[in-house]
Formats: sequence, C-alpha cells, structure tokens
Amino acid sequence: MIKAIFFDIDGTLVGSDSQADATTKAAIAEARKKGILCGIATGRSPVKISEMIDFIELDVFVTYNGQLVYTPEQDIYKNPFSKQVLNEIVDYADGHNRQILFGARNRLDGSRTVSFGNSVFAKSLTKFVPKNLTSKVLKFGLQKLRKARKKKSYHRLSILNEPIYQCIMLSSESGDHLLRERLPHCDFQRSNQFSVDVTPKGGSKLHGIEAFIQLHDIKLSEVMAFGDNLNDIDMLTHVGYGVAMGNGRQEVKEIADFVTHSNESDGIAFAMKHYGVIE
Repeated sequence: MIKAIFFDIDGTLVGSDSQADATTKAAIAEARKKGILCGIATGRSPVKISEMIDFIELDVFVTYNGQLVYTPEQDIYKNPFSKQVLNEIVDYADGHNRQILFGARNRLDGSRTVSFGNSVFAKSLTKFVPKNLTSKVLKFGLQKLRKARKKKSYHRLSILNEPIYQCIMLSSESGDHLLRERLPHCDFQRSNQFSVDVTPKGGSKLHGIEAFIQLHDIKLSEVMAFGDNLNDIDMLTHVGYGVAMGNGRQEVKEIADFVTHSNESDGIAFAMKHYGVIE
C-alpha cells in the first residue's frame, strides 16, 4: 500500500514552462484526499518554492537534496555543512575562480550568474539548448564564465554566518572527478549539465525522505517517488515504487521500477493510475 509520494520538480512535477499539467494537479489532490502524504524531493532551495511547484498544495518539502526537510508547520530535519567543510568549499571556489551560490534556510547568495541559472525563468530557457551540446563546448563556455568573475573573496559574504545546506557550482560533468578529489568531505548531486549541487557528505534525497516517513511510521516499501535525473537515482532505487519520467536520463530509466510518460504528457497521472493510487 502506498502511503507517501515524493516528486522531483524540474523535469518531473513541472514542464519546461515551469507549469504542472492539470492532470498532475488533479492526481495529487485525489491522492491527498485518500490520506496519502505528498511532497517534493528536490535539489532546489526553499526560496520561492511555491512558485517553482506551480502553487500545488503539498504536505512535506525535502529540499537541498535532502539536507533540509520541513512541513508547512515545522522544520523536521536539518543537515548543514560544518564550518570546516564550508571553509574548504569557499577556499576552493576562491582559489580556482569558481562561480558558486550558497544556500541558507531563507535565502541564496553568491554568484549572480549561478543565481540566474537557478531561476525559474532560466530553467525555462534550457529547452532551447541543443541536447547534443558537447562537453567540450560546455566546458569552454564555463571556463569563460570563470575568467569573467571578478576577483572577490566569497569569505566576505554575510550568508556564510548562517547554516549553509547546499552550494551550487558552475561545472560540467567532465569536472566532477576533480571536485571529488579536491572536496573529499562533500557529495555531488547533478540535475543538469551546467552546474553541480555540493552537499554535506552522506546526505541525499533518500535520507531526507527517511527523516520524514519515520515520524509517520511509514516504511520505504510504502513510498512512491518520481524523478528524471541523476540526483534521483538513490531515491528511486530504495523506495517501494521508483518511477522514472519518460523524458528522464537513460541511467534513471534503467534502475526504475516503472517508466511513465514524459512530464509534458501526463506522466505523473499515468503512473499513479498504473499503480491504482487514483481512479
């Protein structure tokens, strides 16, 4: 029996226009009426989260790739960086002229370039980016942005005095191995080819989900989750019902229990009907 459902946002819950299908909204509303807890599991921050999910009413928010979990009433789980690890990240970003954005509970600060790229508007523009954009071309573009960054230490940012749950760094996939070497106390979650989410070691969407369901005596086998990208694999692998979107990456489809239609073609409602969650 499915007692809780979690949805990734970009490429899953909403389409390229940052809007959710009417069928998706209806399916979630029907599931909640039946007493099924519904929430998001996203790499995004809590900032303007309602706008990002097209103002859908939900029960729980697993944000920053599981580092911050809360309901409309209270915070449930917090896993910020230690001061030591955060300093290592800042030193690396400054020393290698990296564009980076820091995520706190109620705000984001750092690189304006990354901030724009993380916006709803910028996400809507990605549909115009050629899917066959080579890693070489992408890497060249990111290097140009690094050189364009003004010499200014991130250590001066006041946001670093607050708990930081995630950093977003401009980086192509080809550079992930180097980041793992230079920042061994961090994990790296990727949901697009332009940037990587840097999180505390051992944190994930799955851990955030577990923190919530333990409070409601729900087993992972009773959880359904939807996703489309690499940072969803751990979550989809361990829940009872892991659903990959039809528009998702092949690596995600290969580990999923079920592959549904795309996020632009009623994929969420189709899967929920397939499993008997809705009529």
